[in-house]
Amino acid sequence: MSYFDTASSAPLHPVARQALQAALDEGWADPARLHREGRRARMLLDAARQTAAEAVGCRPDELVFTSSGTRALHTGITGALAGRRRTGDHLMVSAVEHSAVLHTAERHSAGGGTVTEVPVDRTGKVAPDGFAEALRPDTALACLQSANHEVGTEQPVAEVAEVCRAAGVPLLVDAAQSLGWGPVPGPWSLLAASAHKWGGPAGVGLLVVRKGTRFAPQDPAGERESGRAAGFENVPAVVAAAASLRAVRAEAAGEAARLRELTDRIRARVPEVVPDAEVVGDPVRRLPHLVTFSCLYVDGETLLHELDRSGFSVSSGSSCTSSTLTPSHVLRAMGVLSEGNVRVSLPPGTGAEEVERFLDVLPGVVAGVREKWGAGADAPGAGGELTVDAVGRRCPVPVIELAKVFGRVPVGGTVTVLADDEAARLDIPAWCEMRGQEYLGEHPSDRGTAYVVRRVS
Repeated sequence: MSYFDTASSAPLHPVARQALQAALDEGWADPARLHREGRRARMLLDAARQTAAEAVGCRPDELVFTSSGTRALHTGITGALAGRRRTGDHLMVSAVEHSAVLHTAERHSAGGGTVTEVPVDRTGKVAPDGFAEALRPDTALACLQSANHEVGTEQPVAEVAEVCRAAGVPLLVDAAQSLGWGPVPGPWSLLAASAHKWGGPAGVGLLVVRKGTRFAPQDPAGERESGRAAGFENVPAVVAAAASLRAVRAEAAGEAARLRELTDRIRARVPEVVPDAEVVGDPVRRLPHLVTFSCLYVDGETLLHELDRSGFSVSSGSSCTSSTLTPSHVLRAMGVLSEGNVRVSLPPGTGAEEVERFLDVLPGVVAGVREKWGAGADAPGAGGELTVDAVGRRCPVPVIELAKVFGRVPVGGTVTVLADDEAARLDIPAWCEMRGQEYLGEHPSDRGTAYVVRRVS
């Protein structure tokens, strides 16, 4: 079985396993106590903090360990907003932030605060100028991920951080996906990350608040981790997290170059071997191990199951794989195809033969899923304007039905698709973009929403 989902969680690094086992014997006591066992645990905790701080590029007393990356984000955002409440209650986030950031923003808005989502381009990247334009005199905090968790696009963090510093606004960076590959550049103010993304144990996050940043923790006061992370420190897990971060950093340059060659191969080959497939995300400024593509006329959940049966563990941002039946907010913000979405994120040590086997298997799997869904070539014939009724049917059916009848209308003719699946709002325009046809827009209908497409070729 080939595990290609390290963007969700990386396998435990061998160094993390060794450090964890050793620390279970030596670091089990309360590091706040003055007896021998407590002092030993405190030494291990302090050493781990020093190691992690060196990797991040901050002072040890600026870094605390939390119970998860999500907890670090929640604490960082709420604490920074509270610390700057006299400035205002305006929060800025990019439209493609992790759900942990967006959920915190929703709560802030529900509590009376104001939130601005900064849009991204089709590659998933924000523009520093766009970020600057969204800043206001009452902006208390801005948030920007270092690299996107779904498509791998790296953000211009250093440039945005300079913009924020010039405006006197702290920038919080979610570095969960990138910290294992290198430090985050620029004068950011806060940073959050999660150990299981780089091969450390789950249940360990880190939060950095640089000196001079106004910060007021919103949880009940505690004595642990400078009052910013409640609860008894999991010293063995923290030690393993710091040790693995140092280890993956030592390997990062070589692994990045090697894995980038493999993901470049996937980016180039998928459109060649799979008809009607779109590779998304920035082709250059991206994480070295991650590549995402979407396939027309494919149900994402079925595709993932079939790839799993073929020996490949991958992930997806398709609405068809979501309990909410709504497209990934990242893909939606980018304006790219959401159906049949596959995210491949390679672990360190992945061999070229594994990637070649994946590329050999993928075309047959996609073709098989398309056959199950009844997707075929454009239907021949002639006629005028056509209407397709796909109300009550999930993705990818609306686009499949569009493709089936599209060949029946002459150049200049239109096809109207009636659908009530939220994914159609994203996937029908994306289909037009991929096929070189004209999307005329949408309007309310007695049965769902009407999406209108004109045939131009």
